[in-house]
Amino acid sequence: MSTSTPATLPDEVPHQDGPTGPAPGHASGHASGNGAVGGGFFDPGMLVRAVPDALRKLDPRVMVTSPVMFVVLVGSVLTTVLALREPGDWFGWAITTWLWLTTVFANLAEAVAEGRGKAQADTLRRAKTDTVARRITGAGEERVPGTELRVGDLVVCEAGDTVPGDGDVTEGVASVDESAITGESAPVIRESGGDRSAVTGGTKVLSDRIVVRITTKPGETFIDRMINLVEGAARQKTPNEIALNILLASLTIVFLLAVVTLQPFATYAGAGQSMTVLTALLVCLIPTTIGALLSAIGIAGMDRLVQRNVLAMSGRAVEAAGDVSTLLLDKTGTITLGNRQASEFVPVKGATRAELADAAQLSSLADETPEGRSIVVLAQEAYGLRERRRGELGPAEWIGFTAQTRMSGVDVGRRRVRKGAAGSVTAWVRERGGRVPEDTRALTDRISQAGGTPLLVAVEDGGGARVLGVVHLKDVVKAGMRERFEELRRMGIRTVMITGDNPLTAKAIAEEAGVDDFLAEATPEDKLALIKREQAGGKLVAMTGDGTNDAPALAQADVGVAMNTGTSAAKEAGNMVDLDSDPTKLIEIVGIGKQLLITRGALTTFSIANDVAKYFAIIPAMFAVAYPGLDKLNIMGLSSPESAILSAVVFNALIIIALVPLALRGVRYTPTSADRMLRRNLGIYGLGGLVAPFIGIKIIDLLLSTLPGIG
Repeated sequence: MSTSTPATLPDEVPHQDGPTGPAPGHASGHASGNGAVGGGFFDPGMLVRAVPDALRKLDPRVMVTSPVMFVVLVGSVLTTVLALREPGDWFGWAITTWLWLTTVFANLAEAVAEGRGKAQADTLRRAKTDTVARRITGAGEERVPGTELRVGDLVVCEAGDTVPGDGDVTEGVASVDESAITGESAPVIRESGGDRSAVTGGTKVLSDRIVVRITTKPGETFIDRMINLVEGAARQKTPNEIALNILLASLTIVFLLAVVTLQPFATYAGAGQSMTVLTALLVCLIPTTIGALLSAIGIAGMDRLVQRNVLAMSGRAVEAAGDVSTLLLDKTGTITLGNRQASEFVPVKGATRAELADAAQLSSLADETPEGRSIVVLAQEAYGLRERRRGELGPAEWIGFTAQTRMSGVDVGRRRVRKGAAGSVTAWVRERGGRVPEDTRALTDRISQAGGTPLLVAVEDGGGARVLGVVHLKDVVKAGMRERFEELRRMGIRTVMITGDNPLTAKAIAEEAGVDDFLAEATPEDKLALIKREQAGGKLVAMTGDGTNDAPALAQADVGVAMNTGTSAAKEAGNMVDLDSDPTKLIEIVGIGKQLLITRGALTTFSIANDVAKYFAIIPAMFAVAYPGLDKLNIMGLSSPESAILSAVVFNALIIIALVPLALRGVRYTPTSADRMLRRNLGIYGLGGLVAPFIGIKIIDLLLSTLPGIG
């Protein structure tokens, strides 16, 4: 899958920006802030805070968004009116009470899920301060409130200043404290002209001076968007959730029609039923369990990402992550450690190792990349070359790397040294009438096939231009990556490694890491074209990126994860932002998305299955008098018709509460094939949904039968 585009120069290095693991303080902050994670669903403090929200959600305008629970609300109101008309009917009051509890429990599940985000939102609001900005004008600087800044304004920030708004650094470099956003106390570097130029309003400059171009309007900053998202204010139902809601609404209509038409037949048989009993029957037959938990499952899925410092811009993105079938991963920093290190100097025929080491060190004195520094260190330690300074060389012209030349080096007097990509250095030598030894190609191919990166070193002096040899740079694959890719393969996900390396190097790394395919010498256009090809085949694609040149591909991908260290363009294009800027987290995001879908499917299976048991509890109780033969269906041996119906209603309410922790935590996901996963869910949640009501209703019936007037 390689392209003909020139490879990225090997001594071009990815930026390093602080720790890449999850920010410990941040994740724990979610737990301690609201108790939902650390203390569990039954944490008293968390429940107390959620109850008022649950009661406010009884507003019919809110309840109507869930057709199933809206029917339960209407049934609760109806039985309440009937109970008020007959104050002495204990059965009517008991049914009414438990129908209201069913509605409240459903709202409580959603309120608890939303409560997790509110604690994080409070933390973000404390970080959002009113600042005074130093805006650059034609006459110098002017101090204005941060709320008056507009897109395109240039502001100055120095040590101790708070960044007044989201923007990109256009001048300077500074150390910035982003702990208010990421929870990570280690400062990060922000500088102009690269993929580390984005700064976020509310962060604090610790050193030096930078000029920032504002890229967002007041009220639309990154922190503002985070607050809305973690609070759930911007959450919209996903396509999968909408489809499931339509299914639940359809089932509700079917059972509503069944119950309505049941009464004429019951009257004809001389077994007419009260409106209270018919309401109880309807509530027990419709899928109230999943209807109550559906919203909480979606909110909890987004919250699990927030706990891992990933901000999902929509529930659609989380859901899409669960359906991803192609994963695009950058090689450098994701699959490999990223900092390629010089490991060996390999001279060509006619050159000595010492001569090559001397030239390689000389050409790297001005190279501040980790690769360049590693060449200087290797020359000193392995070949005994003394440490040299740029100043001691006298007048010298240092040649910086550019994407066009793909070389760097130095001109000292009549001596010229170049180091860079094999094709570029070879062309440079031939332009000067020099010679390229026959074994040059074999040496570079051997290093590439071994997974290394070859840097060719050449010199032009009194003897003309000539190649001296190759510097072998090693790019180490991260530990455990092969096992993680094997897990993804079992999940049915195809992995594609994206790299600017030549095809030989890319192939070697891909084989070592265990990815399914690779795209070598990749340009932004190549990435975008690959995503479109995959999507044209009906596949969902996920990728990570941090630069402006990644923005088109991030926008095209179904799941585009932008790094927080990246540019504003990248963060605007993606539908997720990783606050830790850890590219490998994309694999976790896919797992969380799959866990969300599996949790929703498992609880839907459980909900529909447990309705079956309620038939055996309520139907025999309703018609046993008119049709004594139906008593054979009373396989649970329930003590009386009233106890049977009430037990079913009580179980219907309590099972919601029992399943809330599972909805918030999520069903445990183990990478496996789709058919095995289906069998597992049917075995656990399908069979469990059938068995649990028989046991639960029987236990409740035994308890109710001990009460006077019920047995």
